[in-house]
Parts: sequence; structure tokens; C-alpha cells
Amino acid sequence: MLYYIQVDQIIEGGKYMEIKLDIFETMALATIVFYFGAYLRKRIKVLEKYCIPSAVVGGMIFSILMLIFKLNGILTITLDTTLQQVFMTAFFTSVGYTASLRALKQGGGKVIVFLAISTVLVIAQNLLGVSLASAFKLQPLLGLATGSVPLVGGHGTSGSFGPLLESIGVKGATTVSFAAATFGLVMGSILGGFVAKTLIERHKLKTVKEYHDKAIPISDFHEDNDAILSYKRIMNAAAWIFLAMGIGSVITKFMESLGLTFPSYIGAMLAAAIIKNICDFRKAEIEDKEIETIGGISLSFFLSLVLMGLKLWELFDLALPLIIMLIAQTILMFIFGYIIIFRVMGRDYDSAVFASALCGFGMGATTNAVANMDALTDKYGFAQTPYIVVPIVGCLFIDFINSFAITIFINIFG
Repeated sequence: MLYYIQVDQIIEGGKYMEIKLDIFETMALATIVFYFGAYLRKRIKVLEKYCIPSAVVGGMIFSILMLIFKLNGILTITLDTTLQQVFMTAFFTSVGYTASLRALKQGGGKVIVFLAISTVLVIAQNLLGVSLASAFKLQPLLGLATGSVPLVGGHGTSGSFGPLLESIGVKGATTVSFAAATFGLVMGSILGGFVAKTLIERHKLKTVKEYHDKAIPISDFHEDNDAILSYKRIMNAAAWIFLAMGIGSVITKFMESLGLTFPSYIGAMLAAAIIKNICDFRKAEIEDKEIETIGGISLSFFLSLVLMGLKLWELFDLALPLIIMLIAQTILMFIFGYIIIFRVMGRDYDSAVFASALCGFGMGATTNAVANMDALTDKYGFAQTPYIVVPIVGCLFIDFINSFAITIFINIFG
């Protein structure tokens, strides 16, 4: 048997079963979930209208179904998420190969601006969280567990700072952080498409697919369904990705030996960026299109696995004040995406894409940001600058700033 069913406990005379899937069955299920989400996006207009990624649609429906099964004592399904880390690293490695210094010159100034806005967002999230926690007569630092710890930081930062907050007397900080990160992961994807779509329609923005000149370059990296496959180029692309992942693993271990804490994919991303720029300097060709394609596939499977594994019942453990705090954070994110970043970044189509991305990694993760951009640009056309700027800020800089900001808040309010 490739899977087995065990009786976990007896509930009101019924059998509460757990189904454990192996790695192959898990990936088969993830594939079905993804394409089911893609099918629904085509059939349900509101999903396509607001550019909700297929992985989010399918993954959320699966998570809701698991929630219903759990609440009714029917069964739980345990997934083998071994490949989740591989897909995440492969995706960010592909992003690293876009970090060309030559390309960076095209959006260098906007990197600083986008990073500055993201920094203000981090501070605003923590101020809002601490203020609301105090207003509800909770421990002020518990507000950080609904602030930038889970939202900008995601599950990784929640796993680091949650126990730290508990060690200084903030009861339940880890549970609240993970629940908020789960909430943000979903809401960031939903909000990103909604904000960008509304901006484009309300301001009647000229999108890339509406241009008939070369004012905005249309990338040939997207929507090439008629491309001729080349074994050599795809093999080379896979080789570049695995090479960078291997070198990145060494870099990550070195960082950890220095007592530094970074996301596990940073080493691979840095290695890819170094390889890319060496090749650029030597004028050697890299299979950019194929690398991006492999990265896109990895992103789809990664998001499907993450969303399938969401434990939505964790949100039920939140008290009403904490739910209100999460709603307040969503409103704050809407303000930053819809008003602030759109106006600061230029009030054009690229700005709408930036807004979608900020909602993604401002409440979830950089993978959410890129998924939001992918869903949007698939419909309206590729936006080159956001694809250069967002991964640089979201993957390389914001983690440093977020950790520093959280530490300051802990020292002030602790």
C-alpha cells in the first residue's frame, strides 16, 4: 500500500481517521488541486476578474474541505511535503538568475523607493498591532504577533520570534503568530489582485497589451504556448538551477556557522545572482527563458503545497480582539497598496503591479508577491521593473529590516 489509514480517535461512535500520503501521492494530489483551481478560475468570473492565482484557488478549497472534515470528525489528511522546500528553493534560485547588474540599472532608483515604502509598512504594522493590543488590554508585545512578525516575516519569522516573545512572558505568541501568518498568506493573495485590478480600471491605466509601440517592452518570457521545446536548453537551465542550489547550500551553512539567521533559500539565490553576473561579464549565454519557466512551475507547486497544508481551524483559537487586529492590518495593507505605493511609484501600470506585489509579501511572502504579479501580468502584459525590484527587496533586504524593527519594538515595549 502506498498510503495507510489509521484510526486516530473515536468521536461520538464514529471513526476519526487519518490518511497519510507518501511523496508521490502528495504531488499527484497537488497537481489535481492546482488544475482544479485553474479550471475554477476560468469558470468563475470573479476569480479571474481579481487575478487570484490558480494555486490559491485550489489550495484554499482543499484547506476548507479539510476544515469541514476535521470539524465533523471525519478524517485528516497528512501530506508528505518533502518537495515543498525543493520547489521553494528552485523558485528563488530562478529569481536569483534575474538579478543582473545590467538589468538592475533599469530600475535601481525604484529599488530604494520600494524598500523605503516597505520599511514604513513594517513600522506601521507593528505600531498598529501594539496599539490595538494595548487598547484591548492585552500584552502590547502580543500585537507584534499580528504585526510584521507574521505578515512581512511569514511563517519563518513567526517560528523565530514567536518562541522568543513567549520566553519573555507573552503567552500564546507562537500560536497567534502562526495563525496570523496563515491569515496573511491567504489575504495577501486575495487583496493583491483586487487592489491592482481596481486601480487599473478606476484610473483607466494603459496596460502593456494595449500598447502598439515600444514605449513599454513586452517580455517574450511569458505566454509563449507555441514555443518549440529544446532538450539541450531545458537541460542546461535545470543544470544552472541545481548548480546554484548546491553552491547556495554551502553559503547558507557558512552563514549559519556565523550565528546568522537567514531564510534557507538565500544562499541559492545569492549563488544564482553571482553566476548570472559572471556570465554577463564574460558575455556567456544563460538559458533565461527556460530558467524562468522551471521557476514558474516550481512556484505553482510550492504554493499549492503550502495552501493545501493550511490549518484553518487555528484561526478559531483567536479571540475576537485578535481577529479585529487582523482585519485592521488588512485595512492598513489596502491603504498602502491602493493609495501610497500607487502614487509614489508613478500612478501607471507598473505602479499597479507594484501594489499587487506589496500586498503579497506585505501580508504573506515574496512567493505570494510574484504569484500576484504573474496572475496580473498574464492578463494585462509583462511589467519588467516590478519583476526586478520586488524580489530584490522582498528576498534580500526586507528580512534584515524587519528583524531589526521587531527587535527595537521588543526592547521598547518589553
